[in-house]
Amino acid sequence: MQGNEACAEGALMAGVRFFAGYPITPSSEIAEFMAERLPLVGGSFIQMEDEIASMAAVIGASLAGVKAFTATSGPGFSLKQENLGYAAATEIPCVVVNVMRGGPSTGLPTSPAQADVMQARWGTHGDHPVIVLSPYSVQECFELAVQSFSFAEEFRVPVILLMDEVIGHLRERVELPDRVGVVERKKPAVPPDKYYPYENEASMIPAMANFGDGYRYHVTGLIHDETGLPSGKPTVTEKLLERLNHKLDQYLDRLVLYEEVATEDAELIVFAYGCTARSALEAVHTARGAGLKVGLFRPKTIWPFPVEQLEKLSTREFLVPEMNCGQLVGEVERIVGRRQVYRLNRFDGELITPDEIFLKIQEVISGVQ
Repeated sequence: MQGNEACAEGALMAGVRFFAGYPITPSSEIAEFMAERLPLVGGSFIQMEDEIASMAAVIGASLAGVKAFTATSGPGFSLKQENLGYAAATEIPCVVVNVMRGGPSTGLPTSPAQADVMQARWGTHGDHPVIVLSPYSVQECFELAVQSFSFAEEFRVPVILLMDEVIGHLRERVELPDRVGVVERKKPAVPPDKYYPYENEASMIPAMANFGDGYRYHVTGLIHDETGLPSGKPTVTEKLLERLNHKLDQYLDRLVLYEEVATEDAELIVFAYGCTARSALEAVHTARGAGLKVGLFRPKTIWPFPVEQLEKLSTREFLVPEMNCGQLVGEVERIVGRRQVYRLNRFDGELITPDEIFLKIQEVISGVQ
């Protein structure tokens, strides 16, 4: 199965019944797959006039109680940012798949890159919560697609599945389960006249009533109080933004997904994600075969960033290969210190190969020793 197909299959198995989007390479296969499959399971597919409208349609469908998502790349992801901020402020569950390509602007439509890592976190204005997952195999395209919808529904937050062209178009064997655990959003347990759509509960995740279920409430991108009505009061502003920006903190042990390979005795740890992690894993195996103490740390969750996990490894040296000019490496440097972090960047539309990473490993270790 192709990575884009596996992503769409995961969305369907997670219970998605609405897709709105606009074709853009290298994500178009997701839209094509959903256009064919959604009507067969009672869902709806619509090609909107642009990426702005498709994001708005996804938000509207989610408000009505339907699991909804869209898929895009590069400049299309940029166009979705204003409405992504709206979804974050109004706590509307939704998923955006971004199959990354090179940029800026139209960039490299059919070539791979990891150019949108920071945009995924900070693309929309203001302080806001977001969850970003990054698969490195076709199997994980399926699994993390399912996980994306679970996180979105449970935590009432936009989730971005940050794939890349290599993973999106890669074909591998995939094992699909008969069923998956499906998470649904928490519904109000009180009558409509007692319902506060943005109540500051202990869980920090308010219950969400679907439009059409008899619960009438106001939804606005303005700063709002617990009733959903706009308010410019400093106390209301601070209370809302405190909750929005910290509501994920108590769930980090579940949100931060990662894999470690041979890090126990490693003197140098390669920190890699997405398709670059495939090359990194091969390079680590080669290094181990050559007697070098090298390990791999692969974040499946990019945001929230795995701060605690890296702090435990902060006495080691780090090598961060990325298919960009250096984006997530800044976060690694922030945690472990700049003097301990080495960069390997490629941004010409080609993969970072295992040999390139292995040569850099040799260079770093020889310098360290």
